[in-house]
Amino acid sequence: MTELSTKDKVKNVLDQIRPALQADGGDVELVEVTPDGVVKVKLHGACSHCMGAIMTLKNVVEARIRAVAPEIKSVERVG
Repeated sequence: MTELSTKDKVKNVLDQIRPALQADGGDVELVEVTPDGVVKVKLHGACSHCMGAIMTLKNVVEARIRAVAPEIKSVERVG
């Protein structure tokens, strides 16, 4: 079996996290995984204007992505 690409690893993590975000009225969309290891995401719904979104992004999303894809340096919000 071939190893998953970094982008596929990131997509899998976002798919795992998505139900919890959707339960709170939000969502996350993968915009880009840059060659230098930055994941860019767009937040939707309640997440787009939630004051805790940045903490969730760093403490939950980034931590889970980096656990399966240590080549990722950070997760950043765009849009």
